[in-house]
Amino acid sequence: MALTKQEWLDLEKKANELRHLTLQTTVWAGSGHLGGGLSVLDLLTVLYHKYLNIKVEDPKWEDRDRFILSKGHAAIAYAPVLCDKGFNDPEMLKTFNLSGSKMGMHLDSNKVVGVDASTGSLGHGASIAAGTALAARILGKDYLTYIVTGDGELDEGSNWEAFMTMNHYKLSNCIVFVDRNHNMIDGNTEDVMALEPLADKFVAFGFNTVTVDGNNMKELCCAIDAAIERSKEVQAPTCIIMDTLKGAGLTSVQGDYHTHYMAIDDPTFEKYKNELDAYYAERVARVEKEAE
Repeated sequence: MALTKQEWLDLEKKANELRHLTLQTTVWAGSGHLGGGLSVLDLLTVLYHKYLNIKVEDPKWEDRDRFILSKGHAAIAYAPVLCDKGFNDPEMLKTFNLSGSKMGMHLDSNKVVGVDASTGSLGHGASIAAGTALAARILGKDYLTYIVTGDGELDEGSNWEAFMTMNHYKLSNCIVFVDRNHNMIDGNTEDVMALEPLADKFVAFGFNTVTVDGNNMKELCCAIDAAIERSKEVQAPTCIIMDTLKGAGLTSVQGDYHTHYMAIDDPTFEKYKNELDAYYAERVARVEKEAE
């Protein structure tokens, strides 16, 4: 289904609100994994405000779509999404990762409503996703499993075992997203442990594979629409590689691996808020130019 201009504008507005809330949460927490949170936030916005078949009033609904944030440290962005959506009290964000809070640096599914899997130890989210997708197949359920991995996370071999499993069982009801922001905690991924040719690797593992601009709502929606349609017809999982910017929206530092984990003082907080506002204006201008 094509993304209408109004839908696109609505998604951009929501993503802007969530970027600001993620920045504010980082300040409340004292620090956080801001770079990887912002790089994946467009996808979180699209999934939670357009695609996921979920019920806020019934978070454990048996037939809901499953979402697994395998790069669990991006919870600094995921928690604001869940609170804004209504699963949790937004006041909880003020204690993010502080002593006694239910919202830790990596979200616990037993403490935070709406979280389908506790993640953070990188490399196990894909295995959980393979399990939920296979369970749907066995139980005759129509729900989809969406999983987001980080590109640095793909250095973990357990991911590739899970990808082999998805292909072996022809789990077309599983859609894998790779947040390809090209950076990890220690530097550029290609310097630390080269991943390219990444798309070819997924193709070799039996995935329908596409690469998109992961900070472009329209491209994300087109890729997800196609993946959902393929899930009904083609017996193979899908991988959507999202080419993103680490720290997307913080124009003075985006693309810098040092944004992986950061603390923000008051002057920098004001600077970043202004950068996010300018970034939003640029994105709205793109909608006005490109929307049909």
